[in-house]
Amino acid sequence: MEFEELTRKIIGASIDVHKILGPGLLESAYEECLFYELTQQGLRVERQKPVPIVYKEIKLDYGYRIDLLVEDTVIIELKSIDAFAPIHEAQILTYMKFANKKIGLLMNFNVTVLKNGLKRYVL
Repeated sequence: MEFEELTRKIIGASIDVHKILGPGLLESAYEECLFYELTQQGLRVERQKPVPIVYKEIKLDYGYRIDLLVEDTVIIELKSIDAFAPIHEAQILTYMKFANKKIGLLMNFNVTVLKNGLKRYVL
């Protein structure tokens, strides 16, 4: 599946989740519902996937976790916050680097319209 088609499916499912749940819930609620929506579409999704820190070519398990990894291709980092801060961008870019993934979606569900809480990253 192409990156564009895959991210389109993910974003569509995310919009559906947001329309039903609305803003103001915990990240874990959005994660659970988005996981359900994506798997119902037949996509392979991993939740809370460990991401080791790579330090001097050694992988160290430190407890960082990707919220959702779709088709072993797209990293999804979910938030339910007032607004994105630079640390959130740094977080997803670091996950993408350490996991060796080219596509990342940073989603903030604590907005009135999900498109205002969505950022796409490509390395």
